[in-house]
Formats: sequence, C-alpha cells, structure tokens
Amino acid sequence: MKLTFLGATGTVTGSKYLVEAGRSRILVDCGLFQGFKQLRLRNWAPLPVDPASLHAVVLTHAHIDHSGYLPLLVRNGFRGSVYCTLGTAQLCEVLLPDAAALAEEDANYANRKGFSRHHPAIPLYTGTDATRALRRLEVVPYAKRWTVAPGVEAEFHRAGHIIGATTVTLHFDGARIVFSGDLGRQSDPVMRAPEPVSAADWLLVESTYGDRLHPVQDPIETLGDIVNRTIGRGGTLVVPTFAVGRAQSLLYCLYRLKQAGKLPDVPIFLNSPMAIAATRIFSLHPEELRIGREACAAACDMAEPVQRAEDSVRLNSDTRPKIILAGSGMLTGGRVVHHLESFGQDPSSTILLCGFQAGGTRGATLRSGGRLVRLHGKDITIRAEVACLDTLSAHADADDLLAWLKGFHQPPRQTFIVHGEPQAGDALRQRIERELAWAVTMPEYRETYRLRESAAEAPKR
Repeated sequence: MKLTFLGATGTVTGSKYLVEAGRSRILVDCGLFQGFKQLRLRNWAPLPVDPASLHAVVLTHAHIDHSGYLPLLVRNGFRGSVYCTLGTAQLCEVLLPDAAALAEEDANYANRKGFSRHHPAIPLYTGTDATRALRRLEVVPYAKRWTVAPGVEAEFHRAGHIIGATTVTLHFDGARIVFSGDLGRQSDPVMRAPEPVSAADWLLVESTYGDRLHPVQDPIETLGDIVNRTIGRGGTLVVPTFAVGRAQSLLYCLYRLKQAGKLPDVPIFLNSPMAIAATRIFSLHPEELRIGREACAAACDMAEPVQRAEDSVRLNSDTRPKIILAGSGMLTGGRVVHHLESFGQDPSSTILLCGFQAGGTRGATLRSGGRLVRLHGKDITIRAEVACLDTLSAHADADDLLAWLKGFHQPPRQTFIVHGEPQAGDALRQRIERELAWAVTMPEYRETYRLRESAAEAPKR
C-alpha cells in the first residue's frame, strides 16, 4: 500500500491524499488550495495523478479545502463515486455551486473593472462543472463498513467539526489507515465531541491548532462586549463568516445574548446565500448537536436572510448601526469583501474575525496587525476596529488533539502530521513524541510512502 500527500502539508488547505492499495486508487479528500498565491496556483496545475485512474473519492467533510477540487477532478476525467455522509452531501450541494458562482462572479468583475493580469480572466471552474461533480456523490451512513474499491473497505465515525464531518478508516489486507479529517472540540458549545477511534496501523492527524490552546473566555460574553462596543459607537459590526459551522455558532451566541437581554435592538443580517442554505441543513441534524431542537430553531431565525446581490449592495449605504454576517470567513472573496471596503474605512465600525486565518489571506493580514489590504485592484487602509473571537473555533486545539489521540488502544506504526501551518504541525509532533512516544512524521508535498515499510520514497515531481 502506498500513500501520497497531494495537499495539506505545511498548510491547512488543499487536503488530498492518494491511497494505492493493490490495484485500487482512492483519493481521500479533494480540496482546493487557499491563501498564498503560490498555493493557489496549484489549483490551476494538472493533478499529479490522472483523475480517470481513480476508483473513488472519500470525503471527510464538505469544507472547500476538503471538497472544492471535485468539479475540476470530474471535468478532467474522474468517473467514480464520491463517498460521504448525508450531511456532507447536503452541504456540498450548497458549497460547490457557490464556489463556482463566486469564481465566475470574481472573473466577470475583474473583466468589467480591468484589473486582472489575465485577459480575459477565467474562473477556475463553472456552475456546470459543480453540477456534474454533485452527481458523483454517494451517501454512506456513519459506522457502516462498505467496499469503496476492489479489496478496500471503509467506515465513517463522527469527527464533530461540522455537520457531516467524519474520520475515515480504510481497511486493506488486514491493515487500517485512519484519516482524522478536521476534528471538532471536546467542549464545543454547539457540536458534539468527536467520536474516539481505537485502532490504526497508520494515522493522519490534522494539526490546525497543534501549537495553541483555545481561550477559556465565554464566547457569548466576549461577543456581547464586541457587539455593544460597536453599536455604542454607532457603527456596523461586520463578521466575515464561514458559512458552514461558524455562521450557525454565531447565530446561537446571538440568540443566547438576546435571551439574556444583552443584545442591542439592531438589525442582524445573514448576507450569504450559502450560509442561509447551510443553516437550513444544520437544523436537519439535531443528532449531531449538543443543543435542543427549540434552541436550534430559534438560533436559525435570529438574522434576516439576504439572498439577492442588489440587497447586499444596499447594505453598504445603510448608515444604521447593525450586524452583518457575510462570507467568506478569511476575507478571500464573496460579499464580505465589499462590506470590508465600505465599513472597513469607518473608525466606528468593527471587523470581527471568528476563526483560523490561513497565511496569505486578507484575514491573516488584519489579524497580524496589518491595516493595508488590496481590494478589487486597489489598496485600502482599514480604520475600523479589528477584533478576534477565537473561542468559537470548530477545530480541536492542542489539548483536544492529544485527548483524541489517547483514545487509541496502541500506538499506530506511523503517525503523519497534516493540515497545519509548519509551526503548528511541528508543535504537535513534539507533543506526540514527548507525551505518547509515538513514531511521527511531517510529510512533504507530493511525498510518497510505502506503508508496509513506512519508508518515504523520493517525491514524484
């Protein structure tokens, strides 16, 4: 059996892992690269494996850095099944067409304004490509073992990260390789904790927050302080929002503030058709949530949905104090970029970052203290307050990761650290070696391992 790392090495994006077992070829996750330009350029380069040679794709969850390359894979010849949970399939039906629409919209906008270096600018893929990819989805329930390709079986266990998120175990010739996917937190206010996995011969574990612990502050109280401070100045609170997971957690926190009488009476807008649709899906899966049906329903009704682009544009000239939740969460594109241009230059307003900001994104620039961002071909100075709410992260922190790893009854033969920036990945490596005494490796991009020997081959270029 061979394992090749085609993404999420030294970065939190582009998750793709090629498993070659006997005559079967399986891709676990099929994500887009995001952030730094040198990473994003990989999306445009040919995949190092012929898509037509793949028997199947298995998705850990629906986030674009795990599923967003599927339309390209199908366009370039993949004709197998894409296996996932029901929640993941439902969310992909929202996320993939939305990603295509954003790509097409950004390309059209660049062509109209003439700021692209490419003439004409073209989208990475289209809505037609996304639709064709969705036809490949095949739903499998949790905890069911099924044949994913000749000689290879698979099973899903809940990962607790977002609705439908799963840890994947592949079985081949008596051996098990486990892909953690993105793990949720042990004490998330909304999602249930990830299920333990007891055994693996080889393990891939994410390391997004492998070098830090989440703050212990109450996210509801912290959010309330930021809301009241901004509204007290007469400003607008703009929240770049991850449509799946984070939007719903924010709505729940706003609901709790309203219950406690601590929420100002101002309009709240959910300005993301994708987040609006994801919120409906969220309410269909109470079995994956800690909160009850009544609280879930009330939280999902907290904001006024903004579907039409013209209504989104009107918000930019609305001078009332208000709260706007809009995608995308790292300020990489979408409607929130226009809100950043409008309200980011207003000292009375606040830009609230609510999750991990990958290197090279506008969100990372603001989080690190930078105030000059490039928007639509020009540099804009951000004068609004920039605040951070780290207590709503949907990712396990370093202690959560170690707690999940301690659920294994014996050490894997080899543990691979993936899906993390270099500092985070190395910090987790050191903790695993020190506290668990496991064999740990940090693979390189396009590096191949023969798992029987656990020895790395030279990367294929």
